Amino acid sequence: MTETTLPRRGRPRSEQAREAILRAAMGLLLDRGLAATSMDTIAAAAGVSKATIYRWWPTKETLAMDALYQQWDTVPAPSDTGSLREDLRTLLCPWAEMAAHRPYGRIIAGLLVEVLTSPGFGLEYRARFVEQRREQGRQILQRAIGRGEIPAEIRVEVVLDMLYGPIYHRMLHGHAPLDDDFADQIIDTVLDGIRHQPSAAPTTREPAQNPRTRKDST
Repeated sequence: MTETTLPRRGRPRSEQAREAILRAAMGLLLDRGLAATSMDTIAAAAGVSKATIYRWWPTKETLAMDALYQQWDTVPAPSDTGSLREDLRTLLCPWAEMAAHRPYGRIIAGLLVEVLTSPGFGLEYRARFVEQRREQGRQILQRAIGRGEIPAEIRVEVVLDMLYGPIYHRMLHGHAPLDDDFADQIIDTVLDGIRHQPSAAPTTREPAQNPRTRKDST
């Protein structure tokens, strides 16, 4: 009688190892930061060999980027609520809440060092962490322009910098709380500025004549 081979249950061992590495890396990065974390310590924490890690990640920076992306990718996509303020809240508040509970700033700081010294890494980082989030913001602003909530002439890229910049500032410097209240303050401050309709340009006046040079009209 031929023995029936039962299908294996669960995920392949390679996928289990990969997820174990990502979990171990994130724990060490949050605890120590990128500079103080090595591939050796990650391998030991994950229970794998360094060769296994290098199968997927050539450097600890690329591993750190994947580990951080896996965490931040769990943030829900922003919603189309029909209101610019509420759309921006669905964009910024979940991200600010996540960043407030764990010291992600120490990971970001280490990644930015690599961004500034490695052009190839910088391109990948900006595509995954910067451009993806900015594109979500662009879509929100464009919908608001279409609804007539804000002028079509606003400088979209500058507005995005004003929305995201303060969050990164607090995440990296840790000088003040990063929470929903702060996200709301950012949104309200930015909206106060971009909703302002510039007044019409003042009419051009002819310069007043100097009485000494004015010719007698009589």
